[in-house]
Amino acid sequence: MEITIRKVKPGDENTLAYIQTESWKAAFVHILEPDVLAKNTDLQRSTAMYQRLLEGNIGNGYILSVNGKPHALAFWDAARDADYEGKAELIAIHSLPENWRKGYGSRMMDYVLEEIRQSGFSEVVPWVFRDNTNARAFYEAKGFKLTGISKPALGTEEVLYARTLGQP
Repeated sequence: MEITIRKVKPGDENTLAYIQTESWKAAFVHILEPDVLAKNTDLQRSTAMYQRLLEGNIGNGYILSVNGKPHALAFWDAARDADYEGKAELIAIHSLPENWRKGYGSRMMDYVLEEIRQSGFSEVVPWVFRDNTNARAFYEAKGFKLTGISKPALGTEEVLYARTLGQP
C-alpha cells in the first residue's frame, strides 16, 4: 500500500471539493440541519471555493492519496481571527468515509502538524462542531485540548481546541 501526501495545486479543486462534500455528508448528517448540510455540500459551490483558494494561493493545502487515489485533504493557515494572532489555524481536515478509522487521517494530521511547526508556529487551533464526537475524540487523541471558547456556526456551535507544538 502506497500512501503519499502532497501540496495542493491549481487543478485539484474538483478532488478537494469531492473529498470535503462526501466527508461532510457522512460526518455532519446528525449535526447540521438538512438544508444547511445540502447548501454546504453542494459540489459546484465547494469546487468554486477551492478554485478561489488555489488561484489566490490562499492557505496551505494537502492531499493524501492511497495507492494513487485521493482520499484526504487538509488546509491550514495563520489564524483568521485577530484574537488568535500568531497561531496557526487548522481550517479543514477531511477524508472519504469509506476509509475512516484506518489511520489515514492520523497520518495527514501528523504531516500537517509538522508542516505548521516547521513554518514557525508554536500553537495550532481548530474549530470543531460541539456535537462532532468522532472529530473531538480524534483531536484529543492527537494532543489537542479544549480551550473553553465556543461560537455559533451554521445553526449549531463550534468549540475551539488548541495544541502547543515543539520548536523546529
